[in-house]
Amino acid sequence: MSDFSRLSINSATTKKWTLAQVVEGCVNAGIPAVGPWRDRVEEAGLDKAARLIKDAGLRVSSLCRGGFLTAADAEGQAAALADNRAAILEAVALGTRELFLVVGGLAPGEKDVVAARQRVADRLADLVPFAEENGVRLVLEPLHPMYAADRALISTLGQALDLAAPFDAASVGVAVDTFHVWWDPELKAQIERAGQENRIASYQVSDFNMPIAADPLLSRGYMGDGVVDFATIGSWVRDAGYTGDIEVEIFNQEIWDTDGNTVLATVKERYAELVQPYA
Repeated sequence: MSDFSRLSINSATTKKWTLAQVVEGCVNAGIPAVGPWRDRVEEAGLDKAARLIKDAGLRVSSLCRGGFLTAADAEGQAAALADNRAAILEAVALGTRELFLVVGGLAPGEKDVVAARQRVADRLADLVPFAEENGVRLVLEPLHPMYAADRALISTLGQALDLAAPFDAASVGVAVDTFHVWWDPELKAQIERAGQENRIASYQVSDFNMPIAADPLLSRGYMGDGVVDFATIGSWVRDAGYTGDIEVEIFNQEIWDTDGNTVLATVKERYAELVQPYA
């Protein structure tokens, strides 16, 4: 019998739905958790969003997202810190301690990757005390290398773990997102390391579709539509000790154009077949 007790829907998967529609859809589909994006929370209003989710009896698996910490100028750095502190407080209000960080790419006109990565480390050190005061864990998400220039200079789980290393595991964790890390030849060892360090804060699943979409952000698919080996990666995450929510986050125009209830039904089918048995 299928077990959906750990399944969570990231609101990006049903992009055209409001937060209220996501909540209603999850309740109707028997999905117990949601991972909202901040734009959907802002549309609803933070207090209303928190009540909506709580009254529906759903968990909040994570909040997406903070980050973008690579500004080279003082004004940009201050703005980034202010936005991330606001995101931390939003996570508290929503009842989750997991705040995803997409760290950011190169500053405009910049080519010094080493300096940009150092700024990420510096801004992370600035944020951790505030996150700790509020009981929120900053979750570093490595993104596929094709996004390094503009979205995330952290491309591997190993890089994310190195960046997290100076901080307590309860304060800075990492995400394992199959779309972004499936290709990494060091993935098994780094998932084992993450488990030993108690840093796995989230397991996100979606497939890596081929050919790459014209907009590479939209190259994700339902589990089973692409090249990701969910059985193997899922077993590595399981064996590393992760028992938390498994969040489905899909960016795909065709899926976004599909009725949301149909999307959730398909997600459940693929999750039951390809993910849950190995997690």
